[in-house]
Amino acid sequence: MKQLLAEKPTQKNPAQDPNRTPMSLSALWQLWKDNLKSWRQYREEHPDLFTLNLQAGVRHLAARCKEIRGSAHHLMDESRHSRFPESEHGAAQLFLFFWNSLPRLGANLRERLSQRRKRLIRIGDRLRSFFEQIKLHPAVFLASAMGIAAAATILSLYTIGARAVYDGKDLGVVSSRQAVALAVTEVEGITRETLQDSSYKVDQSLLETKTGVFLRKEVASEEDFRDELTDELGLVEDAYVLYVDGEKVVATTFPGALDDILAQLKLGYQTEDTVDAYFVEDVEIRQEYVDTSYIMNLGYIAEILNATREGEVTYTVKSGDSYYSIAGEYGISVDTLMKMNPGYDPKILRVGDVLTISNAVPYLTVVNVERQCYVQDVPYPVEYTDDASMYQGEYKVTSPGVYGKADVTANVTYINGTETEREIVASVTLSQPVTEQQLRGTKERPSWYPTGSFGWPCNGIITSYFGRRNTGIRGASTYHEAIDIANGYGTPIYASDGGTVIYSGWMGGYGYLVKIDHGNGYVTYYGHNSSLVAAKGEKVHKGQLIARMGSTGRSTGNHCHFEMYYNNALISARNVFPDI
Repeated sequence: MKQLLAEKPTQKNPAQDPNRTPMSLSALWQLWKDNLKSWRQYREEHPDLFTLNLQAGVRHLAARCKEIRGSAHHLMDESRHSRFPESEHGAAQLFLFFWNSLPRLGANLRERLSQRRKRLIRIGDRLRSFFEQIKLHPAVFLASAMGIAAAATILSLYTIGARAVYDGKDLGVVSSRQAVALAVTEVEGITRETLQDSSYKVDQSLLETKTGVFLRKEVASEEDFRDELTDELGLVEDAYVLYVDGEKVVATTFPGALDDILAQLKLGYQTEDTVDAYFVEDVEIRQEYVDTSYIMNLGYIAEILNATREGEVTYTVKSGDSYYSIAGEYGISVDTLMKMNPGYDPKILRVGDVLTISNAVPYLTVVNVERQCYVQDVPYPVEYTDDASMYQGEYKVTSPGVYGKADVTANVTYINGTETEREIVASVTLSQPVTEQQLRGTKERPSWYPTGSFGWPCNGIITSYFGRRNTGIRGASTYHEAIDIANGYGTPIYASDGGTVIYSGWMGGYGYLVKIDHGNGYVTYYGHNSSLVAAKGEKVHKGQLIARMGSTGRSTGNHCHFEMYYNNALISARNVFPDI
């Protein structure tokens, strides 16, 4: 180790040279490079320098530990011969030891401080010597400082970069040509994945790159440049995309806009009693590249989400149409059709009328749960007393019941404003209900007694439905008040339900007609018969033969004219036969 250290090159201190002259800046710089070169050469010639220095350090540390141990033993020896007597107690002996050690510790501390001051003085001398070597003329120093400052300013403001131009449009400046090429590759990959077009490539003939010096603030990040390139190509764009049940619906480039629109949509169904509101569908917002055709303005997005998946379906009435033919064509019931068109007369259908066939279905389904408190009626129980003077199925109230009252707290669920569920979470009875007393008939019903349900009057096919029609018969009504069931001459015709025959005979355009009063508000007509079987005043049961099919009266062929009334009001057979 001593040999290596002895071989280490040394330099003469220029400060000790009485004939020295002030060094120029270039000479000082050359001196520094010579010293650095000398040190590197020494390190290369002695690669084991670090190992030897480490070994020397370890040996030095061991020597110091040995010295400290010796000092501790010396202190202990001195404590035994001090004027303080030894104590048999360990705590007292320990105190005496530290008390006797204080002077020596103070002396060691003073010595260390003195050595540190000497080292600082030596360092100060070396610094003064160094600065004496670089004595420069003030003008040279000032010029050098200004040059360095100017260079630093220029380097802080300007940098080397590459400007990209696509099809004549300036896309901005990036750090290098390689950054431009990388952005093009990324844009191609994004576009291929988004459009599902593996053949897509950016037209390199339209892309021009120029290298130069630019202001640092002009240089865009690679991400910003990529977005600028995608915008210029106009095929895909980084946007916020709304998915409904996994289906991509709309997109916008404005962050948070979709969240606000969805929140406003739910808010439209909420009240002060709302405890929860959510969508039935799986609604998700993702930030991703998307086909630009999905990007819309916010007003149109709000209109779409507040509208429907399917547009409202309408039908314009033509000659010969009826509610039943239209409903049958679209696979819905007449009642449903009537409910969707409350402003139309169910007995009159005019050519040119526009009917709603299907209601619009909301695009998003909002569930709103409200906590409601209200007073509710409590149903009363019913007690029955058998009465042999009344037919089976007949009831008579002798003492009406009275509803009780209860204070109710409930969670009410609405779907798009329509109540779908009511969950009672608490109920306090305010008053008890009063039981209703009823008489219940036990007398066996006669066969002719109406059952309340209707059967098909005859076999055949329907040739004309209830409603407006074109008969082709001079003087015939264009509004058909029944259904026509066609079959062969003499086909049996049966009572649709039990009741009393109130007419059996010839009646103008009906030809041979049978009327049955079913005793429950219903009356049925059976017209155009070839012959009559049931007589006026006769009680007939459901399914009993009452006539045979013919073409009497105002008729163009053998059929049964089946007409129905309820409480003296004309109704369609569809009311009791919804499937026809």
